Amino acid sequence: MNRLVALLAFCLVASGLPAAGEESAAAEGARLLAPFKAGLQQALLAGLQEGPVAAIDACRIQAPGIAAGMSSDVLRLGRSSHRLRNPKNRPPDWVAPLLDAYRDDPANRAALDVELPDGRRGYVEPILVQPLCLACHGQALEPAVEAALASAYPEDEARGYEVGDLRGVFWVEYPD
Repeated sequence: MNRLVALLAFCLVASGLPAAGEESAAAEGARLLAPFKAGLQQALLAGLQEGPVAAIDACRIQAPGIAAGMSSDVLRLGRSSHRLRNPKNRPPDWVAPLLDAYRDDPANRAALDVELPDGRRGYVEPILVQPLCLACHGQALEPAVEAALASAYPEDEARGYEVGDLRGVFWVEYPD
C-alpha cells in the first residue's frame, strides 16, 4: 500500500509541470497550482489509508473545499474532465477547448498556458490515469466502491479508464 500511496503522490505533484528553471507564465501557473494539488494529495492519501471508499469521500467532500479555500477574487482554480464524476466540476469556458485538445491528441499532453480576456492568464495540466486511480476509475470496481459511487454520483461518467488515459485537467486562472 505504501508504494501505491507514493505513486499517487508523484502523479499528483508531477503531472504536466514545466521544465525546471523555466521562467515563463507557464511556470507561474504551475507555481500557483502546486498548493491545490498538494492539498488534494494530502486529502486523498488520508482517505486511501482507510480504503477506496474513504478516498471517494475525500474527493467528494474535501476537494471542493480545498479549491474554494485557495480561490479568491483574483485567483480561481480547480479540476475538470470531459467525463465528469461530479457535475460541479464542469470546465470553465476557456478550459473546455484545451481539454478537448488533450483528448483529441494523446501525443500532446504538455501543460498549457493561455492568454485570457481582461488581462488574465490560464494554465492547465493534464491528469493521466495511474494504476492506483483504477480502484475508483477503472473498468472493474469492487462492489463497495460501485455502491459508494452510485450513491454519491448517480450520473458518474468517470469509470472505465485504463492506465495512461486522460482523466482530466487541473486548471488555474489568475491576473497577468
